[in-house]
Amino acid sequence: MAHALAQATMPHKRTDELQFTRTNGAFQLTITALARHGLPYGAMPRLLVAWLTTEAVRTRSRDLVLGDSLSEFMRGLDLVPTGGRWGSITRLRDQMQRLFSAAVTATYVDANREMGTNYLMAEKYNLWWQPREPDQVALWESTLTLSGAFFEEAIRSPVPVDMRALRVLRRAPMALDIYVWLTYRMSYLRRRTVIPWEALRLQFGAEYDRLVDFRVNFKKQLKMVLLVYPDAKAIPTDSSLELRPSRPHIRRK
Repeated sequence: MAHALAQATMPHKRTDELQFTRTNGAFQLTITALARHGLPYGAMPRLLVAWLTTEAVRTRSRDLVLGDSLSEFMRGLDLVPTGGRWGSITRLRDQMQRLFSAAVTATYVDANREMGTNYLMAEKYNLWWQPREPDQVALWESTLTLSGAFFEEAIRSPVPVDMRALRVLRRAPMALDIYVWLTYRMSYLRRRTVIPWEALRLQFGAEYDRLVDFRVNFKKQLKMVLLVYPDAKAIPTDSSLELRPSRPHIRRK
C-alpha cells in the first residue's frame, strides 16, 4: 500500500461532499473530486490502490496494463469479475472513475517544518469495458499512466501487506484501513504508545458524529483485523487504544 494512504484514507461510505479530509497527528490527507463522478469510497478503491502500488513496485514503470493482471488480482481476493448492474465490473468501473479523477493533498506540519505533496493517482487512462467475447467480463486492452508524484510515493517506501488479509477483510473498508495502518505502525513502533479515541476518530472515522459510535465500530473492526494479524498487540480501553511493539505482518524487504 502507498505510504501516505496507510496513515489516512478515503471515505468508508458514499458521500455527496466533494472534499474529504482525515488527520493523523501532524499528517493530513485531503481528497478532492475533480469531476462529476464524486469521491471514491468503500473497499473497492482501497483494493485498487493496493493493486496500483503493487504493480508499480513490481514493474518499476508508470505505465500499467490492466486486463489479465487486474483480473488475476480480483480473483485472488475472491472478487469474481461479473457484469450486470450490480456486478463487480460495474462497481469497479464506478470506483475507477472516482479514483482516477480525484486529487490528493498530503501535508505534514509541525512546529519546525511544513511539507506537502499534491498528486493525481493517474496522469492519463484508457479504459475499455466491453469484453472481446460474450463470456469474458474482464478489462481488456486497458492502460493507465500513474502520475509521477504517485509513482514516487508508491515505490519509495510502500507498506507491505498480506494478500490473504486483504481477501478476508475485502468487504470491510475500516478493517482494511486498520490492518494496513497496524502493520505500518508496527514496523517502527519501539515503545508502548497510547492513542486517545478522539485522535483515532479523526484518522479513521471523521464521519462519526458521536465518539461512542466510532469506538464501538472500531473495536468490532479491530477484532476482525486481529484474526488475520494475531501478533499485533493492539489493546482497546475505555479511553484509548494501547499499542505495544509487535512484529509487522509482512516485513519490509
